[in-house]
Amino acid sequence: MNKNVFEPYKWVYRGKQRKAIIIALDTAKTPTKLKEDTNIKVTNISDVLIAMVDMKLAKCLNPKDKLGRFYELTKLGKEVRKEFLR
Repeated sequence: MNKNVFEPYKWVYRGKQRKAIIIALDTAKTPTKLKEDTNIKVTNISDVLIAMVDMKLAKCLNPKDKLGRFYELTKLGKEVRKEFLR
């Protein structure tokens, strides 16, 4: 595993919800769609997504919108996700 991927991987690994969200984020999705895919509360999903954006694992595609924000994984996020799909 690439050294740059290890720290974010550890952070995701230690959180059951974080793991579920990064795996479910295979395409650009809204928090509501992630809720349907993971059965995690939207507030928890939003908190995880904010942290993932801060860690450069995900990015918001339409940050100016108040509702219906779409999130997708960054290159780093895709690398971390790939480690969970092995």
